[in-house]
Amino acid sequence: MNILMISCTFPYPPTGGTQIRTFNLLKYLRKRHNITLVTQRGRTVTDAEIAELEDCVDRLVIFARPPEPSTGIFQKIQRFSAFLQQGTPPSVLNHYSPDMQAWIDNVVQAGKYDVITCEHSVNEIYVRPEFQQHLRTVVDIHSSVYGTCLNQLLTNTSKYRLRDRINLPLLRRYEQNYCSKFSAVVVTTQEDKLQLPISNPNTEIKVIPNGVDLVTFPYRSKDPGGHRLIFIGAMDILANIDAVSFFSQKVLPKIQENYPDTTFEIVGANPVPEVLALTKQPGVTVTGRVPSMVEYLHKSTVCIIPMRTGFGIKNKTLEAMAAGVPIVASDRGLEGLAVDGNNTPLRALRANTPAEYVTAISQLFAHPQLRHELSSHARELIETEFTWNIAGQHYEQVCCR
Repeated sequence: MNILMISCTFPYPPTGGTQIRTFNLLKYLRKRHNITLVTQRGRTVTDAEIAELEDCVDRLVIFARPPEPSTGIFQKIQRFSAFLQQGTPPSVLNHYSPDMQAWIDNVVQAGKYDVITCEHSVNEIYVRPEFQQHLRTVVDIHSSVYGTCLNQLLTNTSKYRLRDRINLPLLRRYEQNYCSKFSAVVVTTQEDKLQLPISNPNTEIKVIPNGVDLVTFPYRSKDPGGHRLIFIGAMDILANIDAVSFFSQKVLPKIQENYPDTTFEIVGANPVPEVLALTKQPGVTVTGRVPSMVEYLHKSTVCIIPMRTGFGIKNKTLEAMAAGVPIVASDRGLEGLAVDGNNTPLRALRANTPAEYVTAISQLFAHPQLRHELSSHARELIETEFTWNIAGQHYEQVCCR
């Protein structure tokens, strides 16, 4: 089949959540299908990265990324007004390129493709309702914007509560409207599926979790011991910023009362000033982007994933499990994963409050056998249920039905 994949986010190198999912699904589909990727080039994308991505597709079409919107109050009011009138959030309109739209319209009209996929819901804007008459249309949402906004309000992690309260019903309407344009909707967890405000009960919704590249994230050869904690993830994303801030301020000092040499490494690209400021606290290190995430994981005693917001399955959780690092995580961090409970091997320790984190991490510091149990069970789960080959097979079934 001829498949057109749309991703405003340039998916190479596959280092962030959106890039990782898009790139690996693209790579799988290309085994048996002709893939055209239409994307945008931001200022950080290099010629070498473009050349690498060209080798992974049959055709790569690149447009310039639209300029960043003004942060002035008048411009913000204009964007909100447009949201009210048009029903499309500013975060989606900010990625919109008329030239890219014209190119997509032309190739669809010419009948060059059998399937069109939107890799992340922000790309839905390029799919017109009438496209369904000509080809199969699929949106791979990654996570519900309505569900995420609602969760941030309920957990008091929203930075702009008044804005989000106003936006919430608009986002609900937005998701209801755009999902109706697609032949199929793909999400990463059952919980995320339940968040979608789908008005049509006949809408085809498929849950396809993320996967892990087992070559990139091999199982570690030994347990390093010690009291070294790690968090991995892009550090300009609100959910990650909130997670490391909460842990550094509310949990780490209590752990250091019993284990004074405990360190906490925050490993991930683009740390914002709020994250960099955490290094003022004893034991906290912020690395920024690193050449090999798995090397840092293998040197760590425990990986903590103290997410308080953000729906969808977490790549960071899957990658740490694959690497064999025992995990302490919140319900949000473990979404979509069977890690405990009746007839389930223990694969991670669950914590949501500071006291629960202190107890769980202290248990792992004190008991090497418990660390080994979590590591081996978690790796087995990844190998049997969460590889990109498994995810790719399911995605191919949705796209090529």
